[in-house]
Amino acid sequence: MSTGEFDRYERIRDVLADADEPLTAREILALVEERDGIDSPHRVATVLGRRAERGEVEVIADRPYRYALDA
Repeated sequence: MSTGEFDRYERIRDVLADADEPLTAREILALVEERDGIDSPHRVATVLGRRAERGEVEVIADRPYRYALDA
């Protein structure tokens, strides 16, 4: 995992940790303050999808997908 990917995940994780409910990639993007390296909902979904494979993130298969930290 590259340092850039780790930094992107950390910013996204902070947004999810502060959320009261699962968020869509678009909602997460709107809440990420520094968007360097996070320029689209697709990028958010990609970062979170990789973390979901490790069991760190829950992907809620809805329309649109929603994401939450796995408890």
